[in-house]
Amino acid sequence: MRIGIMLRHFDQHEGGVKVYTREVVNALIEQNRQHEILLLFRNPTRLGTYKNALGAQEVLLEGGPILYWDQIKVPRAVRKYGIDVLFNPKYSIPLNVDCKTAWVCHGMDWYAMPQASAFMDRLSHRFLVPRYATKADGIVSVSDVTTEHLQKYLHVPPARIHTIYSGLSDVYRTPVSPEQLAKVRERLSLPPRFLMYCGAVYPPKNFTRLIQAYAKIGPKQGVPLVIVGGGNRYLSEHELDEPKRQNIAQWVRWPGWIANEDLPAIYQQSEGLLLPSLYESVGMPIMEAMACGCPVLTSDRFGTKEIAGDAAVLVNPESVDAIAAGIDQLLNDRERRAAIVAAGYERAKRFTWTRTASELLRVLENL
Repeated sequence: MRIGIMLRHFDQHEGGVKVYTREVVNALIEQNRQHEILLLFRNPTRLGTYKNALGAQEVLLEGGPILYWDQIKVPRAVRKYGIDVLFNPKYSIPLNVDCKTAWVCHGMDWYAMPQASAFMDRLSHRFLVPRYATKADGIVSVSDVTTEHLQKYLHVPPARIHTIYSGLSDVYRTPVSPEQLAKVRERLSLPPRFLMYCGAVYPPKNFTRLIQAYAKIGPKQGVPLVIVGGGNRYLSEHELDEPKRQNIAQWVRWPGWIANEDLPAIYQQSEGLLLPSLYESVGMPIMEAMACGCPVLTSDRFGTKEIAGDAAVLVNPESVDAIAAGIDQLLNDRERRAAIVAAGYERAKRFTWTRTASELLRVLENL
């Protein structure tokens, strides 16, 4: 079988989808023993990424607007190379190909919170995504919540949805040496004690309430907040100034995006991860934190509750007071901290990229 994988979004913003794509492609190539894999790139600088991968061939479909690339260039490649199954690790597929198709749905916040999407994205979600859902022979859902929403909002038949959880790199399961911890702390100027937020900032992340809640607890207890990532992805430029509005700017550190190899050292030194999102399909930082022994505070709904289970302090994300009380518990209730850390280690064991890729490959083969 010849499998084509669309990889134009390797050039998009940093975040969970990009991590998912990189890790799942690596694991697919590693597990593949009998199929040809064609990696379809849009950016010529990406060529060579998989030059030594057995059973994989890189194909450049250079440039062009996104829609043109998806709907014109990719179908030409399907015909030229005789692709049997076309897979996109992010939503979108060509609507005019005869081969089998599948794409990954990383969440449905566009439908659950339509007011939190940019105008052009709303157009895409209204007119294009439903067509991708209708066309696809299979849709990979990253959580039960996402599966439920695919049926609710896009009316996808259950038989075409395959729930496959994201994986977790082994780097998060490996204890970091004291020497490396000290190096990362010094290089990033991390304080002796700190709480952390991990990710970009956009409306579903609930950043304003997070800062307001932190302002009630963190400074009084002498614990700064480190924002890992933290740039405005869309519609949230004003939220980045919330620490100033709360007069706690001196307590908030912004190291920016951190290399994956340094993230475990930050999780392992943090007092806790704060992710009280209004909507998450999964929340990969929760998985990473659990594997690193970092206690988690997150929302009592959607994918965060599904992934965290009993391994987190769950709070009402619409209540600043509830988030603040959760932060206070995370910092001061030692018995509770120990319990959720132990539960987190256990839950994290189920998330592996080997398992994700194995289940995904089975879906593509069945198509």
